[in-house]
Amino acid sequence: MKFLDIGEVSARSGVKPSALRYYEAIGLISAAARHGLRRQFPPEVLLQLALISMGKTAGFSLEEIAGMFGSNGMPDLPRAVFHQKADAIDRQIRDLKALRDTLRHVAECPAPSHMECPSFRRLVEVASRRGRLGAAAAKRKRPEPR
Repeated sequence: MKFLDIGEVSARSGVKPSALRYYEAIGLISAAARHGLRRQFPPEVLLQLALISMGKTAGFSLEEIAGMFGSNGMPDLPRAVFHQKADAIDRQIRDLKALRDTLRHVAECPAPSHMECPSFRRLVEVASRRGRLGAAAAKRKRPEPR
């Protein structure tokens, strides 16, 4: 098996060597060997790094991501957790679309003052309710302290 030098892993993955060392220190990835002082990684580390990047983009913490890898370093993905995260992203997309629509209305509204515009006032009220409801839902989903 041909191992990849830390510099090659960094170049191919776009992850800085310092981040690779950190990921190794917290157990997300493992070096298979060393060549002098340079870490050597198996080629599978590129898949692991892609999954780590995807997880971070989706809003998972590094601790949550670490729990998605089995003891052999291969993905052991919790489908139910992924469904929950996808649902949360869907809600965020809806909220962002509503915000986008409000901003576009503000930019294009012909009213002399936005406070005189019934559409603007309605959009702000809807956004405000969504914000309160979203915050309440997020609060309910927080895990209990142990």
